[in-house]
Order: sequence, then C-alpha cells, then structure tokens
Amino acid sequence: MIAVGIVVNLSGINVTIMEPDGALYAGIAKHMVQAHNYMDLWADGMEWLDKPHFPFWMMALSYRVLGFTTVAYKLPALLYWGMGVVYTYFFAKGLYNEKVARWSVCVLLTAQHLLLSNNDVRAEPYLMGLIIGSVYHFYRSLSLRVFSWHLLLGALFAACAVMTKGPFALVPVGAAIGGHLLFTRNFKQVFSLRWVIAFLLVGVFITPELYALYTQFDMHPEKQVFGQHGVSGLRFFFWDSQFGRFMNTGPIKGNGDPTFFLHTLLWAFLPWSVLLYAALVVYFQRFRGQVEYFNVCGALATFLMFSLSRFQLPHYLNIIFPFFAILTAQYVLTLGTLKFYRVTQYVIIGIVAVALVGICVLYRPPFSFGWALVGAVILVGYFALRRLLTADVRALIFFRTMLASFAVNIFMNGVLYPDIMQYQSGSTAARYANAQLAGQPVGCVRRTSYSFEYYLKAPLVRYAGYDAVPAGAVLFLAPQQVDTLASFGHKVDTLRSFAHFYVTKLDGPFMNFDTRKAVLGERLLVRVL
Repeated sequence: MIAVGIVVNLSGINVTIMEPDGALYAGIAKHMVQAHNYMDLWADGMEWLDKPHFPFWMMALSYRVLGFTTVAYKLPALLYWGMGVVYTYFFAKGLYNEKVARWSVCVLLTAQHLLLSNNDVRAEPYLMGLIIGSVYHFYRSLSLRVFSWHLLLGALFAACAVMTKGPFALVPVGAAIGGHLLFTRNFKQVFSLRWVIAFLLVGVFITPELYALYTQFDMHPEKQVFGQHGVSGLRFFFWDSQFGRFMNTGPIKGNGDPTFFLHTLLWAFLPWSVLLYAALVVYFQRFRGQVEYFNVCGALATFLMFSLSRFQLPHYLNIIFPFFAILTAQYVLTLGTLKFYRVTQYVIIGIVAVALVGICVLYRPPFSFGWALVGAVILVGYFALRRLLTADVRALIFFRTMLASFAVNIFMNGVLYPDIMQYQSGSTAARYANAQLAGQPVGCVRRTSYSFEYYLKAPLVRYAGYDAVPAGAVLFLAPQQVDTLASFGHKVDTLRSFAHFYVTKLDGPFMNFDTRKAVLGERLLVRVL
C-alpha cells in the first residue's frame, strides 16, 4: 500500500504546471538559468521580492539537468516531499514503534491536500521535508553530546526551511522540540548549550540567502519595489514577509478568519480528518500521561499561528501533516472499540464514492487510460484486501480508506486534470506557438501569462505600450487588448483562439459540462499587420 501510495503521489508529475503560483515560480527559476544569474529573482520582466531563494535554486539545478520541462519543475519538490515521508517514518518509529511508523506513512500518503500539492507544486513540499527532517535530527541529538552530526543536520534543514519560507519556518521546529522538553520538565535540555550552537549554525547556513537579498535590493536603494524606492530585502525577509503578514502591516496583505483552518482541515486532511480531531480530543483527555509532546506541540503551535494570521491559504497546513499523521496513526492503533472508527471511515468512503461519480456525471471527462487504471485499482484492491485481511478488521477498514483515496487521486491526475489543463490558455498557446511558429519571438504588452512565458521555447518580447508594437509582431493577448491595439491604429490577423479559465479556481458552472462554454474566456495569438 505504501508503494502504491508513492506512485499515486507521483502520478501528477507530468500534468501541466498551473497558474498563477506554480507557473510563476517555474518562470523565476527559468530566468535564473537563462540569465546565468542565481542571486537575483525576476518575474514579469521586473525584480521580484516575495519568497526566498532556496526552492528556486533547487529548480534551477533541475533545469540544468532536465531542461525547461514540467517534470524538471516538479521533481525537486517531490524529492523533498519524499524526504518528508521517510523522516515521518523514522520519527514515528523512534517515538513509538515500527507499526505506528508504517501507518503514519500511510496516512501521510493519502492526506488529500498533499496529493493535490504534489500536482500543483509550490513551496510546501520543500517545507514539509525540511521541517520534519529538522525535528527528527534535533530529537535524535537530545540523547547525544552537545554537538553531534544530528545537531548539524537539524540546523542545516532548519536553515533551508528558513530560506524557503522565512524565519516563521522555525516555529514548528522550535515548538515541537521546546514543547516536549517543557511538558516533560526536562529543563536541563531546555537551557542546553546545544541550542545556542544550533542557532548560530542556522545563522551561518542562511548567509547565501542574506547575501542574495542584500546584493539585489539593499545595495540598490534606487530600485522600485512594491511601488517604493529604498526597499530593504533583508527587512522584508526578517520582518515584512513574516510579521508584516501576520499583523497585516506589510506590503502584501490578507483578510484572515480565525476559524479558516479549522474547517479547511476537514477536507484538506481527508480521509482522516475526523479521526484526527478525535485523536486530539483523546490526546488532551490523557495529556499528563502521554509518551511524547513533539507532534502535538509542533502541529498546534503552527496551526494557532496560521489561524491568528491575516494571510491564510489552505496549503499552509501541509507542513504540519507529518505531525498530524503520527497522531492519527497512534490513535487508530490504540482504539479499544472500533465502532466509531468503522462508521466514520465507511461514511467517508461512501461520500468519496458519491463525489467521484458526481464529478464524472457533471464534468463528463473523456475516456482514457486513467479510467481503466481507476477501475483496476478499485477491483484488484478491494478483493485483495478482503482476502488478506479478513481477520484484521482495523487494518481492513484502514486500507479500504487508502484505496478510496487512491481511486480519487488517480482519477484526478490521470483523467480530470489533464483534461482541465486544456483550458489554461497560456500553456496551450505556448505549445501551439512552439509547434507552428517554431523559434519565432512572441510578444506581450506589459504582462503576460506565467505559463505562456514558461512553456514558450522562443524569446518573449515585452512591449511597454501598445504604441511600441511594430508591424509583423506576433502577440499573445486578451480580446480587449486587441481592441486597444485597434484604437492605436493597428490591424491584426488572428492566428489562433484559445479557451481560457483560471484552473486553480474551479467552480460549479465550469465543472458542469452544460454550462462550461458560457463561463470560458478567450485568449488570442495574433499577428500585427
């Protein structure tokens, strides 16, 4: 089941990169390689200050080996996700036993938002692997001398997490280790010299990030960023991107809801979310007698921080799923009576099955090999599990729940999303231009689609205004931009029209086959005459 789970998680590796964030990040790393500049971040033809460098360095390294492809963008993130799976196993095994470790991995492999994020790749797969890896090595260092290679690796992974998301990435690491030591009254370890060494090591390891920010922004106060001059990259890294977002005082603002992650977790951690909430209730009922506090402290401190923040997105939760997976697996394996467990999971399996059928009826995806694969997984898995686990009801329910998750996500990665991605006009238009206009530069006025820029295998020309567009230029535009071109006296020849929809914001009218055409937009490849 673990092997199948890994395959399912990797099944979206060649599904087209989605806009906006995925394609934006892919394009930033592409510019690094093309410009032979690995210190400065650029997007939309402008200098970019939002996320730290580490994921882009990993993508750039992958591009140097595999070229500018979908797989090259997603592979580094999936390797760090795999690292998170491995460290979840070792951490759970060290805290409990091998059975809890295996079941924790199974829960992690089927957590719904992780499966979605391994298709729509952003920074979270990197963070998940780095954070749980750091926690594991710091945990192992507790039983060793003040300085050890476990302390060194823990600090290195923590530093890479900081260079992925900023200093707040230290919260789950610090809360997991510090919370356990405080609740077990191990004050000698709390005030150990090892943490001073770890802090100094993290400071040393993040110097590449600090150097890159300083040379791109702090050394050049004349640059305009966020509509202002004199913006400090170091201040943004340490304050505005973290505390500024938390208190909603930075240049990038949000509109948070304290209950957002409570209800988001219900679907994001499916098919285990109800069991997770039950596990937490039981955990706190027996709080004083618990074996360990790493997982609950690391998860809930981070969860609380996210909930109090004014800037909230569902994928933020992914970084603490290893903690949740261990808590859930331990709870299931220590259940005395199985009635609640059986009813809960079979209801969820039923809901998942109805939802899968409903999506098929509503969307009407084309028949493909993915359909046959979904059917094979369901049939072979159901009868194999029934034959092998007749005497172990707990395991039978558990693995049938995994089977339901596999079926849904093979369908999504093998059938649904490959069809949906035809409506992402940027990537579709880029592939058309690569085939029909091979090597010919394509222009845009000011800004363009991130996926068009990434997938285009020719120079992208950015025109500052419509009056700067020369005759003979090929442009990728929205219909209203064509009208604006006409007002400047330009005539155009439409080469191809492309259906357009923001595929990361799926809604009912789009998913409904009968109403889809009415909500589709349009993008055009045109030649200026």
